[in-house]
Amino acid sequence: MRSCGILFPIFSLPSPYGIGCFSKEAYDFVDFLADSGQSYWQILPIGPTSYGDSPYQSFSTFAGNPYFIDLVTLIEEGLLTKKECDSSKLDKSGKINYYKQYIMRFKLLRKAYEKSDIEHNDSFHAFQRENAYWLRDYALFMAVKDRFDGVAWNEWAEDIRYRYANAMDYYQRELYFDIEFYEYIQYLFYKQWYKLKSYANDKGIQIIGDIPIYVAFDSADVWAHMELFQFDDNGNPSAVAGCPPDGFSATGQLWGNPLYRWDYHRHTGYDWWIKRMEACYKMYDAVRIDHFRGFDEYYSIPFGDETAERGEWIKGPGIELFNKIKARLGSDKLIIAEDLGYVTDTVRQLVNDCGYPGMRILEFAFDSRDSSSPVAYLPHNYIHNCVVYTGTHDNETLMGWLGNILPEERKQARQYFGLSFSEPKMLAEAMLRATHMSIADLCIIPLQDYLFLDNDARINKPSTIGINWLWRADKEIFTKELASYINNFAVLYGRDSKVL
Repeated sequence: MRSCGILFPIFSLPSPYGIGCFSKEAYDFVDFLADSGQSYWQILPIGPTSYGDSPYQSFSTFAGNPYFIDLVTLIEEGLLTKKECDSSKLDKSGKINYYKQYIMRFKLLRKAYEKSDIEHNDSFHAFQRENAYWLRDYALFMAVKDRFDGVAWNEWAEDIRYRYANAMDYYQRELYFDIEFYEYIQYLFYKQWYKLKSYANDKGIQIIGDIPIYVAFDSADVWAHMELFQFDDNGNPSAVAGCPPDGFSATGQLWGNPLYRWDYHRHTGYDWWIKRMEACYKMYDAVRIDHFRGFDEYYSIPFGDETAERGEWIKGPGIELFNKIKARLGSDKLIIAEDLGYVTDTVRQLVNDCGYPGMRILEFAFDSRDSSSPVAYLPHNYIHNCVVYTGTHDNETLMGWLGNILPEERKQARQYFGLSFSEPKMLAEAMLRATHMSIADLCIIPLQDYLFLDNDARINKPSTIGINWLWRADKEIFTKELASYINNFAVLYGRDSKVL
């Protein structure tokens, strides 16, 4: 079935206190999606972010980001006062200031925790029991991290670093209330998130979540389950993840994530991965898995290298993992395979064997910096079972991209879309039209491209730090005129339930 959606991160929503969250504005955006003829809202990972603020480097693959808890809801529930929130000096507009969020929002959430009647909160205790397999480790991890001034777990005292039984008992007693606080704010997060998701589903909007293939080194997942990852006898990764040099990065990308011990996962029947995907399908209606090619072959970089140039490709778990997931969770679960970049025949075969839709990025069709064949990204070469984007969170906005590609590449794009001459906005609109017009079953457009915004609204520039994940939308942009403009594409090209 032909459908369409919008890519728009939670943190980019307008809201009163400095970062997008599960506030009234999130519900208004769901209404906007419905009015725009959309069927999907694609978001970025919503786990708790660490140094660098990237949602792809989280303290836990199961936990939610406390920044997304709506403070206004806590005011209405009597857990905070408006005076307390207003005096916290969180920016109310403009780009996100993560430092202020870190300093001020946790103070407010701690006040809410201390004011709550947690002892008699049966739904909180039920949440603890239902999520015990990850929640206790995560809360202890965060409490101990606070005790050691936020340093990574490999810099903690040896006894708790390696989870000796006496140290685990000591810190669980010593940090009891800190642990309970972190459990409580996860309860608040999920309570608010499931309410928003239910509202979206009732409006006919499905949520596409996004997960990185890897987990962060400094995470509860790694600290609590080192056996899942490639570590040496000294507690250091034996190799780390990244990707090789290409047209966008001469030295490749050194992500630094620990690599999986796929032999161990195979021995356990891929139990951890199945739990991870099961949790995803409670949170989302569909899941995009970043760097899907890593399941076919993963890029292994020697630990300690400063660039990704000396890495090598090693065989991954392949179809076996996804057969296990389907056997346990059912074969009707939608996974979008991020199969971008240098894609080999074996990667294509894996995506095809899984039956999952891959991705097509229209910008790549006219950009000589991309290392893969641009022909595959031209709309006339699409297949039905794929998801087409103008660009993703890692790409420039359409308008920014059009200003930066070579003149001959812009000329090629104009010729392809039948424009003898054009201003950038006219060419950008032709590209919006082409994504909807294509035979791809699903079309996802970043909100910034419908607004014709330049790279000031770009979400992420890979291999950089300190300038990403900052953009927020102004609430004034969500007009009836914009909804009608977007809906016209959906109706005209048969991606909406309405009939032309």
